[in-house]
Amino acid sequence: MHVRPSAAAAAAFLGFALSALSGTATSAAADPRSPAGRPGVLGPVVYAHRGASAYAPENTLASVDTAMRLGFDWVENDVQRTGDGELVVIHDDTLARTTNVEEVFPDRAPWRVRDFTAAEIAQLDAGSWFAPAYAGARVPTLREYLARVERNRQRLLLEIKKPELYPGIEAQTLELLEETGWLDADHVQRRLVVQSFSTDTVHIVHELRPNLLTAFLGTPKVADLPKYAAFTDRINPWHTTISAEWVAAVHGLAGPHGRTMEVDTWIVDDAVTARKVRGMKVDGIITNAPDVVRQAVIGGFAH
Repeated sequence: MHVRPSAAAAAAFLGFALSALSGTATSAAADPRSPAGRPGVLGPVVYAHRGASAYAPENTLASVDTAMRLGFDWVENDVQRTGDGELVVIHDDTLARTTNVEEVFPDRAPWRVRDFTAAEIAQLDAGSWFAPAYAGARVPTLREYLARVERNRQRLLLEIKKPELYPGIEAQTLELLEETGWLDADHVQRRLVVQSFSTDTVHIVHELRPNLLTAFLGTPKVADLPKYAAFTDRINPWHTTISAEWVAAVHGLAGPHGRTMEVDTWIVDDAVTARKVRGMKVDGIITNAPDVVRQAVIGGFAH
């Protein structure tokens, strides 16, 4: 669910937000294991969903940089795989919505990511659909994306998308994270979480790298939560599916690293909903408009 403001409105609001919030750190960003609402924490951690995707084309380097300029160090992305085995950062399993693939390759419908090579995808414009100012933005490879996040000294909530389409993508993703330095102690302890809607994928990641923080995307029944606590550190649900009682049930369990399980909810783009889920004591909020959410929730807890 991505609601995009008009290009003019987004640009105007971004300019205001950058001037008003320049230099402000993300709330609770010092330690990804620190849950919200506890001593020393201002409020829920705010994650820029697909980058600051209300203000720049989602999952592009421009969106990552916009999140940085707004003062957010946690960004979320989606990882899929090309036909020739390259990991790329894109949400949909087709290229049609966020690129000009239909113009460049009109005879290749339905334009699935897995049916194109990395070189072909690199030719596509992944910015013009959002606003003319972003014409020429590209679908980044995961390697390029990791380099930009590292350059910006940001942190990453990485989603392995549609793993059923890409056998072995879990191990391949971890191999690339290892190659690029993202599995050293600093990154694993403070700067990286891997999530998926697939329980099998979260299991695999946990088994291959037991020290890595993982998250399951969904809202399991309270009775089933102990099963998840065996292999994942966080349960990340859609905000409409949770209650304060459900969040408390998650917090009542310890994950595989012996720490209190956490809840990062999505997609919250307005102040009213942000304050509502803050009241439920969620640990994090994943949002397309991180500045809006930060303004709504910062300072809401004792510190």
